Amino acid sequence: MRTPEITAVRNLGILAHVDAGKTTVTERVLYLTGAVHKRGEVHDGTTVTDFDPQERDRGITIFAAAVSCDWAGHRINLIDTPGHVDFSDEVERSLRVLDGAVAVFDAVAGVEPQSETVWRQADRHGVPRLAFVNKLDRAGADLDSAVDSIRDRLGAVPLPVQLPIGREDGFTGVVDLLRMRAYVWADGDGAYAGLPVPDDLLDEARQRRRRLEEAVAELHPGAFEEFLTREELSEATLRGALRDLTLSGEAVVVLCGSAYRNRGIEPLLDAVVAYLPAPSDMPPVRGEVPADPGAPFTALAFKVNATATGRMTYVRVYAGTIGKGDTVLDTVGGRTERIARILRVQADRATEVESARAGDIVAVVGPKSARAGATLCDPAAPVVLEPPTTADPVVSVAVEARRATDTGRLATALARLSEEDPSLVVRSDPETGQTVLSGLGELHLEVAVEKLRRDRGLEVTVGRPQVAYRETVAKGVTGLLYRHVKQDGGAGQFAHVVIDLEPMEGPEGDEEFVFTSTVTGGRVPQEYVRAVEAGCRDALVEGPIGGHPVTGVRVTLTDGATHPKDSSEMAFRTAGRFALREALRASAMTLLEPVADVTVTVPAESVGAVLGDLAARRGRVTDQTTRGGTAVVTATVPLAELFGYASRLRGRTQGRGTFTTRPAGYEPARG
Repeated sequence: MRTPEITAVRNLGILAHVDAGKTTVTERVLYLTGAVHKRGEVHDGTTVTDFDPQERDRGITIFAAAVSCDWAGHRINLIDTPGHVDFSDEVERSLRVLDGAVAVFDAVAGVEPQSETVWRQADRHGVPRLAFVNKLDRAGADLDSAVDSIRDRLGAVPLPVQLPIGREDGFTGVVDLLRMRAYVWADGDGAYAGLPVPDDLLDEARQRRRRLEEAVAELHPGAFEEFLTREELSEATLRGALRDLTLSGEAVVVLCGSAYRNRGIEPLLDAVVAYLPAPSDMPPVRGEVPADPGAPFTALAFKVNATATGRMTYVRVYAGTIGKGDTVLDTVGGRTERIARILRVQADRATEVESARAGDIVAVVGPKSARAGATLCDPAAPVVLEPPTTADPVVSVAVEARRATDTGRLATALARLSEEDPSLVVRSDPETGQTVLSGLGELHLEVAVEKLRRDRGLEVTVGRPQVAYRETVAKGVTGLLYRHVKQDGGAGQFAHVVIDLEPMEGPEGDEEFVFTSTVTGGRVPQEYVRAVEAGCRDALVEGPIGGHPVTGVRVTLTDGATHPKDSSEMAFRTAGRFALREALRASAMTLLEPVADVTVTVPAESVGAVLGDLAARRGRVTDQTTRGGTAVVTATVPLAELFGYASRLRGRTQGRGTFTTRPAGYEPARG
């Protein structure tokens, strides 16, 4: 493939709730752009991006897969991301390196729980988005209801640019409100033709075009001036304004279709090219690294595949150009690495290329220790890019090899797993000596253990899942005095501190720890104040109830004293640690447990059984709606009570019930 100019590159992700049709959209994009010659189907296990055996067995996306294709003279680098909440860290790492995204919504369900989660993730990264309302061929599909849910639940400004032709099984095409042309897809190969707008839709199309013009004119100054002058907007002005509003995040262009039936994908690709940003449209990384192929090389590693035959490191190149044989600096690891091969990836297949430059997403072979989040750059121009954030694990299982001879292999395999997925944490329990694997959910750990069995050929025994508890202060103490004095020959240690401990409330309540000092008159020098803070952080590792981490507390250093010879940073750090430990023991403490927002969809006749089961699981119902014989129940449930819930729900609903979860933080443990 010819290397396109940077302005003709689009790096985008496909985001959605599980089962919204995300992978099917990706497969149709690959087919229509000629990247593959046979349409893949999720239900047949023949998709390109869901290539892992577990993904095909379970019918869901688990691992973010990168693919490339060409459309209308543009290179599209696309990442199909997972839609299940347990794999949201894969979405986070992908969004960190993407310039734009297509959010896929189910035309029947609208905005679903994980849709909202990935949308908020994209908000945090400032990623411009298009919305694609999928499955318009399904019974109950309604574009307007889906658009309303985008507005109401996501707080976005949706701008529909299409009108569906036909409803449900009769959905055959769309009216393009910018060109005022109808596009109708034939059955079979999905070929489509541009036609005049049907007479029975002409009035509605004109009304929607008018509403679109008015909405754009309200948001865009240039469009507003033309609208005042001409009382309408030209297609060119409307298209330019929609691109500006998409890039700024002020509005979201909404398209629609049915990916399974190959309807609506070509206009979606046209919209990706027209509205989503090129790498050159994005602000310089860290404000100093421009998207320029001639600048010093700078890239961010966002994914690692550590296989038995070698390591592939996926990188987004932000600046400069890299070629085979070049040497780069890993500024996080502090070592230089040689690039042996550069690969343009198509999911589980790859094509070797000679070089990569600013705007590219490629895999490199050669770096031996670069982890996800590492910055690779020109050794002569070192720079550190902000790495993707990693969520804290909430569920743990004990894992051990069935055969004692496999213990070493298990340790190596677990290290590779955590290298590929930083949200998996491996540790050794100091009390039991067991190896503990921690992750973001029950399914997350199930997939990791299955990889050990399938990919590494290991027979392992897995304990019952355990959740990660926290402790916090319900009622603190004031004026706790601690004196650290040690004199055993040579230089002594002296530190005198007085602290207040209280729970955090208000806007800072989501923070784990806040430390302030009100000491005046230089009674405790600033370097010792920092040492006291460090000591307090040391004490937060284990709380007095059960040795769980302590969160949500404010510590204030109110007074102290020093010794001219025996005071030191070490002495004050020790004093801070023991002072906070004493304060925690003297306070009223509360045990916190992780909770999840659960959305259960069941036949209306099964609601009573589901509500009773949720109550038995200490769930708190927050919403309940019924539509068309289907009930949707939303509840907040302790995570520990959700283990095994899938099979229980199937049993209570004759296999017709489904549920999704979303982390909802921590709450006081209820009996």
